[in-house]
Amino acid sequence: MNFLEERIMKDGVVKEGNVLKVDSFLNHQMDIKLLNEMGEEFKRRFADKPINKILTIEASGIGIACITAQHFDVPVVFAKKSRSINLDGEMYVAEVESFTHKCINHVIVAQKFLTPADHVLIIDDFLANGCALQGLIQIVQSSGATVEGIGIAIEKGFQSGGRIIRNLGYQLESLAIVDGMNAETGEIRFREQ
Repeated sequence: MNFLEERIMKDGVVKEGNVLKVDSFLNHQMDIKLLNEMGEEFKRRFADKPINKILTIEASGIGIACITAQHFDVPVVFAKKSRSINLDGEMYVAEVESFTHKCINHVIVAQKFLTPADHVLIIDDFLANGCALQGLIQIVQSSGATVEGIGIAIEKGFQSGGRIIRNLGYQLESLAIVDGMNAETGEIRFREQ
């Protein structure tokens, strides 16, 4: 069992509807030491890639992406879920359905922050059905940049997202893959990696 799986077993809470709450250490209150370990592991797994930019989606992926970016010494761009008055210029836009929030968002990245010269590592906290990742991949493709890899903290291996993204040919590295959860017992089963 790796460091993230151990933390999930210790502090994660299984809720009805295939929801895994990790808000005490990952996506509400953040354990920076844990995020640093995650960043180191993503750096190790993608060390051979010419990554010069990290892309994530607001909000929960930002912390992980920022700490990971320190290990790569590159900037982070995050796709915004709403247009604001301080966004100007041309935008890349993708439609993304949220598993957690049960809604559709239009995610936006200013074109000036992604160019054909960029080699992008996409980082996010969860992978369930893969909708957010497909939207981010679409934005990278629209920019002419290259997706060098995708790093996920927790993948729900019993949902289709991981299979879909891997079938598209991307190097997808998930630090913990949950193969099953039981809300009644609190049991969490991880895939051997």
